[in-house]
Amino acid sequence: VQLQASGGGLVQAGGSLRLVCSVSGRTRNSYAKGWFRQAPGKEREFVAAINRSDGTKDYIDSVKDRFTISRDGVKNTVYLQMNSLKPEDTAVYYCAATISYSIRSETYRYWGQGTLVTVSS
Repeated sequence: VQLQASGGGLVQAGGSLRLVCSVSGRTRNSYAKGWFRQAPGKEREFVAAINRSDGTKDYIDSVKDRFTISRDGVKNTVYLQMNSLKPEDTAVYYCAATISYSIRSETYRYWGQGTLVTVSS
């Protein structure tokens, strides 16, 4: 499974961005997908995840009601719609895939390259 994240950029506080994770590989539909982020000087943290079977979604508390994870099975993509962005959302965002649905990064086997999101105040 290969993942490629895109859609990052520079945005003012209060603005929106949509991150896109393109997924390829024969078994791409067998995995749950997640988004993680790593801010400068901080550890990587979970942001959102979506289960492959029933579409269950989870979010870190700090992004609930602002971010939405979704998937498009036809286009083999996973999205992270980010609204009402705050400077503290500034980070490199990564998409990842796991066989067993989880919010823990260590369970994710496949990772895409990151995409940088910068939110100015």
